[in-house]
Amino acid sequence: MARVYRGAVVGAGSGGKLSLKALAQSPRYELVAVADLQAAALASASALYPGIQTFADHRQMLAECALDVVCVSTWPPSHLAITRDALAAGLKGILVEKPLGDTWAHGRQVIEAVRAARLPMVVPHGLLVADHGRAILEQVAQGAIGALKLVEIECAGWDIINAGIHWLNFVVSLLPQDPFRSVLAVCDGSTRTYRDGMQVETEAVTYAYTAAGVRVVMHTGDLIPVAQPGEGTLFRLAGSHGLLEFFGWKPRYRLVNPEHPQGVEVEVAAGPKSNHERYLDLLADQMDAGRADYTLAERSLAALELCEAAYLASHHRCAVTLPLQSFVPPPVSDWQPGAPYSGTGGGRDGRRLAQIAR
Repeated sequence: MARVYRGAVVGAGSGGKLSLKALAQSPRYELVAVADLQAAALASASALYPGIQTFADHRQMLAECALDVVCVSTWPPSHLAITRDALAAGLKGILVEKPLGDTWAHGRQVIEAVRAARLPMVVPHGLLVADHGRAILEQVAQGAIGALKLVEIECAGWDIINAGIHWLNFVVSLLPQDPFRSVLAVCDGSTRTYRDGMQVETEAVTYAYTAAGVRVVMHTGDLIPVAQPGEGTLFRLAGSHGLLEFFGWKPRYRLVNPEHPQGVEVEVAAGPKSNHERYLDLLADQMDAGRADYTLAERSLAALELCEAAYLASHHRCAVTLPLQSFVPPPVSDWQPGAPYSGTGGGRDGRRLAQIAR
């Protein structure tokens, strides 16, 4: 008989609720406990899952409960400390929500801590395991639109770090052998929007390109218009021989290529399992086999690197070259592009760049 793993969740917010439900529904797990600072969140979990143990302090939960798996589902700045606490409890596997941390460096430390403990790990990005997401990845990998050249993303009501990390993670998975080289972005913070414990942009445009020259353009923001009426998210994948469009979590896509010159709408039937349950299945497979695969975690970290690079690019008013750990911010400058040249203070004569390039 397959082993049943005892699981618990730290943080009963939106991500934590998905993990609680997945643990309760999966035959591969027994839902044991949940920890949250908010009494109302614990009361809600108790009502939905009678018999679950509740704790206001995750350290007390780890000390009192015999657990195999912990799902870290708190806000990003707390992930590293809670992950370290969980690893000290002698687990067999761990799920850490995205973003892995509030910075790339903290996300890197989360993975390094788990890797040092040799524990299986998953980071749930639902689009990668959703049936339509998998179908789209397969279509692109098989050359349905030729070589991928351009990815355009429009996302209303969200931001770079909280939704864009999903979308950029999907792009990283579209291009697993093609690393990103540079990110340029501008963020409007005029309305002081905050979301999921993070200060985020009112509107932003993020532009990135890979070593092979694939361009990614992402437009995020509170009230941006999406080109497809009635949709909140639009992906447009442009290839050398076709175009594929889809709409975030909607289980369908539109394909235009030589076989379908007028375009074809493809509906993808969704399976019975939730995306979080699928990730927990992947974690159980690793634990059953006694091996750890950090591919998904590393791709999530690569997406976080792009997110942080976008914010740094906007803050420092410069393109951020990757890898991020090598980026050095430029000196503060009063140079205002578009203003008449003062004739003083030095600078580079742009009319001579063609000669420099040669």
